[in-house]
Amino acid sequence: MLQVTFLGTSGSAPTVERGMPAIAVKYESALMLWDCGEGTQRQLMRYKVGYGSVDAIFITHPHLDHFLGLYGLLETLKLSSPSPRKMRVFVPAGVDVPDRFEFAKAERIGGGELFRAKGFTVSAFHVKHGRSAYGLVLQEDERIKFHEEKAHGLGLKGTLFREIQKKGSVKLGGKTIKLEDVSWVKPGRKIVYSGDCVHDSNTIEAAKGADLLIHEGTFDNSRKTEALERLHSTVEDAADVAKRAGVKRLVITHISPRYSDSSILLDQAKAIFPETEIAIDGLKVDL
Repeated sequence: MLQVTFLGTSGSAPTVERGMPAIAVKYESALMLWDCGEGTQRQLMRYKVGYGSVDAIFITHPHLDHFLGLYGLLETLKLSSPSPRKMRVFVPAGVDVPDRFEFAKAERIGGGELFRAKGFTVSAFHVKHGRSAYGLVLQEDERIKFHEEKAHGLGLKGTLFREIQKKGSVKLGGKTIKLEDVSWVKPGRKIVYSGDCVHDSNTIEAAKGADLLIHEGTFDNSRKTEALERLHSTVEDAADVAKRAGVKRLVITHISPRYSDSSILLDQAKAIFPETEIAIDGLKVDL
């Protein structure tokens, strides 16, 4: 299972409908939070994402709307159990985790691979949004798949499938069968999160071929100048990144509280990249 739950989709300030930035990403049994805005622990309860089973938290940049909920979540975990689940917390310069949360191992976020678990990695890349601002990439491992009819026709069965994957070839009936002769590589799924940023070539490069791009789109295109001044993106910026990167699906989040009706945002983005939707709190995306 690979599922993304949007816990908070507002930008800068909450609204009645939208909480502060936070995304839960679940891969099989591993649960991660990408950003942890104020109220995230309540959103985890509301949308039935178990906050007691978080393995890692990634804070994309040191702005309060993206990390203020971290401390409340850690405090709740500390109070709810004498030995909370161990977790890793990746934070940028300017954000610290108090020593009293012994179960939360604080590590500085930086470019490159940060976290590896069974079947996938999470890495970070620089974006333009002030100092210490990053985007995130979840990359699933490639998988070996067999051409079953061909493999069985050559006599492969049982433990021979494991052996050929381990050794690269096996001898059977006086013949050598190579792994590449009976198999193909299935590319892993890929999710990219921009964090907060302006239109950025780094994001385009990181997002190439992604199954899902989560990109901020704080403003509609009439506010392009304001977006640049504040180092944010318009929804057209987000759509252009998705188009240039050749992603399969775009979900735009970090919506300015001024937009009680997001239809203008969706229309502008879909004119450039049709496979777009505007995130709402509670949206679940299965990949």
